Amino acid sequence: ELCNDGKYMDAPLSTPCNIQICEVTCDSFRIMWDMTPEDTARATHFFIDLSRKANRDPNRFKHRDVPTKLVAKAVPLPMAVRGHWFLSPRTEYCVAVQTAVRQPDGDYLVSEWSQVVEFCTGDYAMEHLQQLLDKAKGSAGRLLKFSVFYRNQHPDYFDYVRKECGGLMRPALKDTSGSHGSPISGKLHGVFFSCNTEFDTGLPPKDSPYGPLRFQIPAGHLLNPNICLYFADFYCMYTAYHYVVLVLAPVGSEGDAFCRTRLPMLDLASNPFLTYTAPQRPGEEPLYCHASDVILEVLFTEPVHLDQGGVEQISGHQLMSLTTANAKKDPSCKVCNISVGR
Repeated sequence: ELCNDGKYMDAPLSTPCNIQICEVTCDSFRIMWDMTPEDTARATHFFIDLSRKANRDPNRFKHRDVPTKLVAKAVPLPMAVRGHWFLSPRTEYCVAVQTAVRQPDGDYLVSEWSQVVEFCTGDYAMEHLQQLLDKAKGSAGRLLKFSVFYRNQHPDYFDYVRKECGGLMRPALKDTSGSHGSPISGKLHGVFFSCNTEFDTGLPPKDSPYGPLRFQIPAGHLLNPNICLYFADFYCMYTAYHYVVLVLAPVGSEGDAFCRTRLPMLDLASNPFLTYTAPQRPGEEPLYCHASDVILEVLFTEPVHLDQGGVEQISGHQLMSLTTANAKKDPSCKVCNISVGR
């Protein structure tokens, strides 16, 4: 069959080259490549093979004649890819493309596969964190009063802080626990604190997952009008209870600048998780409250000096099974997952 310019329709298609990936988000990307004008005019379909980079199968392209994971009608490039796969955030992928002309008999004339290109998806964007925040609000429960933030650790940790750091607990890089798309994981430095209390005593729990010593600091040192409060994550680890990660960053600090463009900011006086209420009359103390039905993990982005509080032995047991260090989020939980990648 002849084309308008006299060339045969079944002349081979050239191999797509110079593949470029752009506008990558946590669950979408755009892809473009170079094609000859002739191929652009006659290609009816694009085949796109996308796979996670880990454990790549060396025989992946053995059956070159089989249409692979995505068959798309040819569109002007760059082509948006979203929703076809549940792309996960912060994950390395390999992608290759093939162009095709659908023949009258339904078969495809195809090009060779392009070279494989690698790229990495992004973090959750603000809109995704807002969705997580909306979900977390439904699990927060009522607000309970508290008076201290606390940090449980091993004796070695506090010895190190005294001897090597001049008594300063320095911010450390946030680990990979929680949602895989969290913008703070592996990027934001901070010192983790808890503030949950036992509902019957109003005091921190007797037990600890993180060591037999507990540093306690009056709540006002970390939660006051000079602090910005951000929502960072909502997750569970195959458990009935859920965790909410909050960031406390002094106004104008490096941590504040990092969070401002990436995390939803919460109103200190009015949010479901952690509140500061200014004194109503002279001589009164501020009121501090925490959510009763989630476990709060509070990341303070600046160093904290041991002199601002005190270190004591916990009265209960050390329950290592409750640690959340590098804990993986349950991807099947309906309560804390949103519809983008995990």
